[in-house]
Amino acid sequence: MSRIALLAALIYFIILAGVGTLNGAMVALALPLVLYLLAGLWRGPEEMRLTAERTISAERIAPGDSVTVDLKITNHGEALEQVLLHDPLPAFLKVIQGASSRLVDLPAHGSLSWSYTLQGRRGSHYFSEINAIAEDHLGLIVKRALLPTSGQLLVLPSISRVRHIAIQPRQTRVYSGVIPAHQGGMGIEFFGLREYQMGDSPHHINWRVSARQDGVIYSNEYEQERVADVGIVLDGRRRVNDFSGGRSIFEDSVLAAVAVSSSLLAEGNRVGLFIYGKRNKWTSPGYGKYQRERIMQDLALAETGETQNFKSLIIPRRLFPPNSQIILISPLGGGELNLLSQLRTRGFQLMVISPDPVSFEARALGDSPSVKLAARIARLQREVLLRELRHAGVQVVNWDVALPFEQAVRASLSRPPAFLRAIQRGRGAGQR
Repeated sequence: MSRIALLAALIYFIILAGVGTLNGAMVALALPLVLYLLAGLWRGPEEMRLTAERTISAERIAPGDSVTVDLKITNHGEALEQVLLHDPLPAFLKVIQGASSRLVDLPAHGSLSWSYTLQGRRGSHYFSEINAIAEDHLGLIVKRALLPTSGQLLVLPSISRVRHIAIQPRQTRVYSGVIPAHQGGMGIEFFGLREYQMGDSPHHINWRVSARQDGVIYSNEYEQERVADVGIVLDGRRRVNDFSGGRSIFEDSVLAAVAVSSSLLAEGNRVGLFIYGKRNKWTSPGYGKYQRERIMQDLALAETGETQNFKSLIIPRRLFPPNSQIILISPLGGGELNLLSQLRTRGFQLMVISPDPVSFEARALGDSPSVKLAARIARLQREVLLRELRHAGVQVVNWDVALPFEQAVRASLSRPPAFLRAIQRGRGAGQR
């Protein structure tokens, strides 16, 4: 109504000025404006009575996949000469075919159908409404309405597969798995010797040791392999993930979280996730494909945010008892050493997978001498931090995100770290 009020006020002042100055020509100037106002009021749109229906070809897609959105708008009232229909979309979705907006004429009790195709990055969007703007051809009267609809689209994170991640928690669960449990029983790796018992397989008899004993037969004992509790902590602090120019290394951290959680769940472990970002989110520990689905959905919604320092991070004992495995996925920006040291003293076995922010930023800034010098200083500072973490007993994986994740971590995560392998070799040699 603002345009009508403005036009009416202009007509009023013109007529008032013409009457006040006794100038008929000025009064006549108001006549076209009066006709324009009357035409707008006569041809203006009636009250909109529209409904919308939406159909989405898929509710869950992977990045790069396409999805088709079909819309049907029905007019239950009088004819509308000019209606702009707009389906609002978030920034992570883009239209690759068709259009999400239409400017149309809607006849009385008529309907309109159209469709468009989307692609998107990781994220989730709920289609709750369509914006409708009706106006006359003169643009004088404008009426707006929100047409409620329903529909949801979930773009899951990209999947990167890692065949095996070697973890060495101090405590395992009772179920059979692939993690050495430091206890004798059924397994593959040699654990020790014991006297032969009824029911032992003849293939397990150690004839060499038995021959040196007087009437005693010894059997080989192998190390049991079980599953473990694993907590994955995804660092979504904006100050360590986001860089100038709208670039972010957080997507690489999410990719690492997908690969690690999928690999550990496939081996039967009990895995939980904590996203420390815009919205702190705990995915309680669980097993199998259902747990993987829960983690994928939570990772699809993960965003960076202004969160508190890592000093406020608490690992609930009811979810992850001491001696379980904690995996932190973070670019590391300082302040993590104290937290990880405290977790180590509480008995957690720690692993840090760190997408390298120095290499990530240096590639974007170019090869100028000043950039090279700054990158060298930052890289030295990062090496000092990584060395301190390793001295604290934390297994650290430094990942240059220019390399595929599975390629970068294959050597470092497919087997236990060197110090744990040395302990295992020493234990095995002593028992032989």
